[in-house]
This record gives sequence, C-alpha cells and structure tokens, in this order.
Amino acid sequence: MTVWVTLSVLGMFALGYRFYARWIGQRIFQLGSPAEQETTPTPAHTLADGRDYVATPKHILFGHHFTSIAGAAPIIGPCVAAYWGWLPALVWVVLGTLFIGAVHDFGALVASVRERGNSIAHITARVLSPRARIMFLSFVLVFVWLVLAVFAMAIASLFVSQPTSVIPVNAQILIALAMGWLLYKKKVKALIPSLVALVLLYLCVGWGAHMPLEFAAFGFSAAASSQLWIVLLFIYCGVASLLPVWILLQPRDYINSHQLFVGLALLFAGLFFLHPEFDAPAIRPPSPDAPSMFPLLFVTVACGAISGFHGLVSSGTTSKQLNRMGDARAIGYGSMLGEGTLALASTMAAVAGIALVAECHLPQQGAIENLGWHAYYDTWAHASGNKAAAFVLGGGAFLQGLGLSTELARTLMAVLVISFAATTLDTATRIQRFIVNEIGQATRARPLQNPYVATLIAVVPAAALALLDVDTGSGAQKAGWLLWPVFGISNQMLAALTFLVLTLYFASTRCAKGGQVTRRLPLPLAIPMFIVTGITLVAMTHKLREFIASGNTMLTALASLLLALQAWMLIEGTLALRRFRIHPGRQN
Repeated sequence: MTVWVTLSVLGMFALGYRFYARWIGQRIFQLGSPAEQETTPTPAHTLADGRDYVATPKHILFGHHFTSIAGAAPIIGPCVAAYWGWLPALVWVVLGTLFIGAVHDFGALVASVRERGNSIAHITARVLSPRARIMFLSFVLVFVWLVLAVFAMAIASLFVSQPTSVIPVNAQILIALAMGWLLYKKKVKALIPSLVALVLLYLCVGWGAHMPLEFAAFGFSAAASSQLWIVLLFIYCGVASLLPVWILLQPRDYINSHQLFVGLALLFAGLFFLHPEFDAPAIRPPSPDAPSMFPLLFVTVACGAISGFHGLVSSGTTSKQLNRMGDARAIGYGSMLGEGTLALASTMAAVAGIALVAECHLPQQGAIENLGWHAYYDTWAHASGNKAAAFVLGGGAFLQGLGLSTELARTLMAVLVISFAATTLDTATRIQRFIVNEIGQATRARPLQNPYVATLIAVVPAAALALLDVDTGSGAQKAGWLLWPVFGISNQMLAALTFLVLTLYFASTRCAKGGQVTRRLPLPLAIPMFIVTGITLVAMTHKLREFIASGNTMLTALASLLLALQAWMLIEGTLALRRFRIHPGRQN
C-alpha cells in the first residue's frame, strides 16, 4: 500500500503543476502569453550589479531556490507529525503544498519581480501603510534571528553526533567555489562540472564514513565542540552573505539540488523495491498525555506544506536572479512541489521505514533493537525530541535495501539533512542583511544601509541566541532552544501576513482597461490567507495559555508580541480594503 500511496501523491503533484499552477499564473498573477513572459525585463537585467542582481539560468536558480527553502524543517516536521498517524500528515502535505505553500511561494516571487526585486515588506508599504512595513520588517528581523540560531545549533549538534558528515559537508564548500569559478569566469557549461561535483561529493561521503572528524580528539567536550562549530558556522555565514551570489551560494545550492534529487530517487527506489507496509496507524487515537492534533499538526509539519520563510527567499534573493518571467512557475511553484516530495519521503521513512531498522541509538531513548513505529512514537516527548532521527534511520533502511552498508546509508542521510540546513543558514544570513538594509532605508539610518554593518547585525544577535545559556529555574538552557516552541507558529504567522499582502497586491493588479480597480479578492490567495491566519491564531493562543500556566515569562512575552503584531497587520489590511487604498500595481 505504501507504494501506491506514494505514486498517488507524486501524481497529484504533477497534475497540480501542469494545470493549477498554470491557471494561477494566467488568471491571478496575469503573467501574460508565453511570448510576453520571455520578453518581460526582470530586475536581474535592469538592475544587474554582479553581486545580488545576477541573471541566472533557470536550472541553476531552481537549484539555488529549492535548496534554500528545503532545509531541515520539511524533514523534521513530518517526522514529528507522524505521531498522529500517517494519514493526517500526508493529507496536509498534499493539500498544503498544492493549494497553499506553492501558491504562496509563486506569488511572492512574481510580486517581488514586478517591484524591482524588492521584498514583501516593501510591498507592504504600498498596499497597507508605511508603518505596517516597519512592523513587518521588525517581525521578520526577530524571526530570522531565531531561524539562524536554531539552524546553527542543529547543524553543530549533528556535526558532534555524526562526525562522519564533517568531511563531505565542508568539502562541498571548496567544490562549490571551484564550480562557480568555472561557470562564471571560464564560461563552462554547467552539465559536466555539476556531474563531476556530484561524484566528488559522494566520494567525500565515502571518505567521511571511514574518517570521522571531531574536536573531541583535541580534548574538547561535546558542549565545547558544539559551541566551536556554532562560532565557525556564523563566521562562514557572514563571509558567504557578502560574497557575490554566483561565487558560492548558487553553485553550492546547485550541487545540493542534485544531491537531493539523487537522494530522493534512492529513497523511493528503496521504498519501491522493499515494498514495506505501513507500520503506523492511519490515525492515532487521542491521548491525554499528548497535544491535540488540531491545530498543532499544521504548524508541526511546517515547511513541508507552507512556510513564511519561503516568501523571504522568493522576494529576498530569488527575485533578484530571475532571468525571465517565464521561469517563475518552475522556480516558485515547482520548488515547493520538490519540498512537498521531500516531506513525503520523510513521512514514509517515519511510518514505514523505521520498521526495517534492526539496531540504532535514539537521542531520547538510547540503544534500541528492532525499532518500530510504536517504539519510536511511544510518547509525545520521545517523538518531538528525536526530531530527524526517523528520517535518517528509516531512509537509511530504504538505502540498505538497495545494498548499501548501514554506516554509508546513514551517513548519506545525515549529510543530506546537514547540507540543506546549511544552505538555509547561509541564505537566511543574506536575507537578514537585506532586511537590515531595508530597515535602514525605511528609517533613513545610513549605518544600517552599510552591508558590513548589516551583516554584523544579522549574525551577532543570532550567535548570542545560539551560544548563551538562560536559567529557566529547572536548569540552564540555550536561549535559542528556549524560543523554539514558537518557531513553527511564527513561521506560519509570517506566511499568513505574506498572504494578506499578496491578496491585496494582486487584487490591485486585476484592473479593467479603463483603470477601474476591482473590489473582488483573488480567492486562491484569500482562502489560504484565512486558513493559515486561523490556524496560527488558534495555535499561538493555545501556546500562550501553556506559557502563562507554566510561568515562563520570556515565552509569554514573545507569544503576546507576535499575536499583537499579527492583529495589527490584520487591522491594517481591513482598513486598506475599507478605505480602498489599493492602487493599480506596476504592469511590466
């Protein structure tokens, strides 16, 4: 049954891209005829600067965008959400990806391209108000600091627990630099260098599997090793965010996209070859010791269905590199389908693959023999604490079915997770630099417009969250992990706010030839806006009650602030409609 379910989901993704994405592009985003899409000038050409605005071939930009959005979240989220059974997780992955997440990413990309590569926050000032722009930027600034801190901690933890991944992940940086030089300086076609780079990466995976590197060999404890990795990661991110995008980020993400395609192909091949049965129930009965499926299922799956961070990538970096408007559907909508496919693979590993695991070590339960769904998901604390272990172990079992050794299979899965977390980390740093620059422009603070100052502001607070301990009363805890409970909800809050802006923006562009502005909202944007807004309001209210009951002042204050900011944006949106402050958008 797992094979038929997998094929059905992949078929729905293909149909969605073929029909729904095309209809959205023509009827809602008004992309025009294929000829118009080919000739419409994009910011990558009109504002080309060789650093951020760089016209990029579709296949390379697809890889850059895809791997920037496909971080660890679409792997971790479905693994945790499998606690409620396989059916709810898969239904939300499919419906959320097709009708919400992909539309959100596609719309943010098109709107930003039409606005000279400016961010969603800049568009907010046009369709809502200048003060709403400052609010939106402030929300994003805090959110991205949290993203950077959490991903840096997650990568550092994986480097310490999986030292076999250190060589391949870091060797990939050198390979990407060489590939960027060949593509843009020597004008070599991308096919051969990309294939060579992929082969070198897998050779490094084999090398790393036999030569793990860890700071413990130099006398560092696990905690000290993790902190050292965090420092090194933020130094790398700061440098990478200032380099021209074609030197490192584009080629690295291009290599990672190939790695993901190969990894997904191997995972599905192993699934089809082994033909395992579902080890998880379709729907788990409610338990008083676990949170309710609604609304936490939706914010737990997170990026596997909808993510506000994707709108930042679409309007922050990708829109500045889009070569032709005709590439927007493949990159905006198609990349989210790729992320949905990754979420599908993660779910299958968690609900079927873990039944094939003989021996393993789980973060929350220690050594286990003959792992199964019921052992892994016996409690909510274990399910949420084990995070991506189900993907590494279950996916590794699929690869072992194809003849790979246990160590090599698990190293491949670990490298896959770390590589995509790392691409999200360096892209988020670059986006945060743009956000700080935009705050400087909005407030006319010249120091914030300096790229080096902006980079420091992007990196230093995030590093502090990742490194500093906070006394919680029951022991010290990293500040970044302390704020983690609101990460998934705030991510989807950002998506709800982006949908609000996009709904009003594209309503303004649906004008008659005489210049009259229609009062009709585009339903494919408005309906997801109401759904995601409702989910996040309920989820954050639910969490706020928990934080108040536990006496956690920091999380109570943060949750209250986020709720207030979202309410403010909703009020601004309502006022914009009532006053009809919607002006015809730029038509290219």
